[in-house]
Amino acid sequence: MAFNNHDLPDPSQPRPELARPPRRPGVKHLSVALQGGGSHGAFTWGVMDRLMSDSRIYIDGISGTSAGAINGVVFADGFLKRQRQGAIDALAQFWREISEKSFRSSIDPAVLSVMMDFITRLYSPYELNPLNLNPLRDVLVDMVDFAGLRARPDVKLFVTASNVRTCKPRVFRTPEMRVDMLLASACLPLLFQAVEVDGEYYWDGGFLGNPAIYPLIHECYSNDVVIIQINPMNRADVPTTSREILNRMNEMSFNSSLVREMRGVATISRLVEQGALQKTGYEAVRFHMIEAETDMARLGALSKFNTHWPFLKDLHDLGFETTDKWLSDNFERLGVENTMDVFETFM
Repeated sequence: MAFNNHDLPDPSQPRPELARPPRRPGVKHLSVALQGGGSHGAFTWGVMDRLMSDSRIYIDGISGTSAGAINGVVFADGFLKRQRQGAIDALAQFWREISEKSFRSSIDPAVLSVMMDFITRLYSPYELNPLNLNPLRDVLVDMVDFAGLRARPDVKLFVTASNVRTCKPRVFRTPEMRVDMLLASACLPLLFQAVEVDGEYYWDGGFLGNPAIYPLIHECYSNDVVIIQINPMNRADVPTTSREILNRMNEMSFNSSLVREMRGVATISRLVEQGALQKTGYEAVRFHMIEAETDMARLGALSKFNTHWPFLKDLHDLGFETTDKWLSDNFERLGVENTMDVFETFM
């Protein structure tokens, strides 16, 4: 099966044969899919912190979008420098620097978010920020050894961005990774100018792949994919206020690409389980999800711009504790069976 860097693998095609790395007894190999969601990505920081602190877990590949992509690249760079503790420390340093270098104001974060929402609906980033300044660039350039990453094609990183002109997703892989790929994946079009990469222009990857799942299936060794969900799929009540409606629209928009992709995966997985695709090259991929939907559903879309340290640390702790419980409940099932009902979740 052939594909290029601009396209996702064809989901109708079987998974190619991949040489598998040596396995240690008792160690579970996982690939992780990290959603984007602005400051809510601090939840994913906590998840990755807990996974990496467990020597029984080995991560084969990371697919991420926006904040998820940044978490993944910072994590991988830290791991290459100082193994597990390096990955843990790198994520903590990144989120601390984001908090310290973000715009500081005496205005309440919730009020400031409303003000920013209002202003960005009147003026474009080309008017508000003509110099195209982005403090995230400096943080990432200072922290991440992109040349070192590019020299390690065995590190499976997949970063998704949305092509503004063609409405197609672009998945950037480790051998081409630069800071612009991450800025493209995290480019909110009302806040930042479109990011140019190789003559094309990109916005946030969440519009078209949040995150992309197929690279983890087709290009990684593990048959277990863990989705780190930070945008709530379900809500008990129908939104009735304008703020609630806008918040739910945001959640639906940034979940839609994952739902579409997983519906195709779910159909093929069901056929594999039923034995309908024997001798075709397809093999079962087990899916898992780490989420705190009830807690995350209490947060509005505007809180995705809240970079105050207590808020970020609370999200980290929620991710860490959620993953700790998830591992306690599901570790023995990893490598054996799904720990989520893919059909019930996405169909």
